[in-house]
Amino acid sequence: MLNRKTFFVSFFLRRDRVMKNGTAPIMARISVNGIAKEIYTQCRTAVDKWDPAKGRATGRDRLSYEVNAYIDDFRAKVIEIYRTLQAEGFEGNAIEIKERLKSPGKQVRMLLAELMLYCEKRQKEVGVRITQLTSNKYYRLCRYLHEYTRLEYKKEDIRLTEVTYGYLDGFNTFLQTAHRCHHNGAINILDCLRNFILYCLRNEWIEKNPFKNYKLKEVAPPPKEHLTKKEIEMLIAKPMPNLRLGNVRDIFVFCCFTGLSYVDVKRLYPSHIETTLDGRKYIRINRKKTDVESFIPLHPIAEQILAMYNTTDESNPIFPLPKRDMLWYCIHEIGIVAGIKENLSYHASRHSFGTLMLSAGVPIESISKMMGHTSIKTTQGYAKVTDDKISEDMDKLIKRRQEQKNNPGQSSVPSAVHRS
Repeated sequence: MLNRKTFFVSFFLRRDRVMKNGTAPIMARISVNGIAKEIYTQCRTAVDKWDPAKGRATGRDRLSYEVNAYIDDFRAKVIEIYRTLQAEGFEGNAIEIKERLKSPGKQVRMLLAELMLYCEKRQKEVGVRITQLTSNKYYRLCRYLHEYTRLEYKKEDIRLTEVTYGYLDGFNTFLQTAHRCHHNGAINILDCLRNFILYCLRNEWIEKNPFKNYKLKEVAPPPKEHLTKKEIEMLIAKPMPNLRLGNVRDIFVFCCFTGLSYVDVKRLYPSHIETTLDGRKYIRINRKKTDVESFIPLHPIAEQILAMYNTTDESNPIFPLPKRDMLWYCIHEIGIVAGIKENLSYHASRHSFGTLMLSAGVPIESISKMMGHTSIKTTQGYAKVTDDKISEDMDKLIKRRQEQKNNPGQSSVPSAVHRS
């Protein structure tokens, strides 16, 4: 059975809005496929000169003729808008017709089309106002929204005015199911969409903010997995059963003392190793993820590991890394062999670096520079304060209080702090 499209335009009086002169506003009811919207025609007429059945003025005076002519023109305008919308590829529903009537010259803006232009605008701001990582998030948002809109709405694009609370909530569910995003990951993507919606509001492309009642609240992430100093010592001391696991163990330990991620250690070449005037070696490399430079002085253990691998041939990377999946499997295996963890992952090496540096008393600003973070907040998340660090700080506090008690005349202001 064919689905027939229905389209009607009728007129009626708002009898609850009668003025003292006996006139009431003439309303147009636009109905498309059973969905109706009402709009004021900007015209009034006498209640006693209106035929509700015909939807027209009944008088034979000049004013009644003018009212009926106005109604005919209004009907013709509605029909023309309906046909124009369909020719432009729109559904031509009552909502779209009403919007076009209210703002005849207003451009109908589409979500994904405008979002792509916004992505291009943000890309031009890389290095000036935002990082490449942030720009990539907006392009990822665009890709996910396209998938979601095609899947749930069976359309290639939707109008900006169709982005409602329900659309946002459905998109959130889509991210956490179809793309297996964790709660905070989905919130991060939705936050980019919220920024775009605010941009649309500032440009007066939309009137309502769909995020007004849609709250984006992150949950506290679980503690980052890391190894203790003792566990790293156990991993170094434990003989590996074969060369493959021995190489992976070396690379993992190297990253525990440098904080390099998998993608960065994979692209680490001899030219990234530099030497200071006093002979101290260090790594200088831009992180793949953030394009922020990492400056990492080499720990003696990292130097020892480095000396066993390629430090001269610039045509090859320093370490012979297996593919990511194989590396993850091997790291899991060396954790079992060393007897430290059954679920050891590569990420633990980078997290261990941040934690070890913090425990050693390295300032968090320096740790942030070594890890190539764009924000101190990120470093605070990686550099988990250990029990040893807390105990050490408490011991220092007790010792300082005891010294003050023994020397009551001594100022409690640390010597490094200067008063103006």
